[in-house]
Amino acid sequence: MSEYQDYRLEREQIDFLLERGYRITRVSESLSGAFLDFELIEGTKQEWKQLNIKTPEGRKYFSTLLFKKNLN
Repeated sequence: MSEYQDYRLEREQIDFLLERGYRITRVSESLSGAFLDFELIEGTKQEWKQLNIKTPEGRKYFSTLLFKKNLN
């Protein structure tokens, strides 16, 4: 898969979780990429997901989303 296709997949995964009501609760950087922890709270039910974002474009994408969220 090309790097652009990898980025598109990462972006789609991030958008999918955010559209479902998940929110980013933690970001951890490592040599393997950025690990995003997502949490969904619906009433008494909690769910967690984690994505490994490996591409530089994917890291820029979620960083931009976090900045936009903090500005609002």
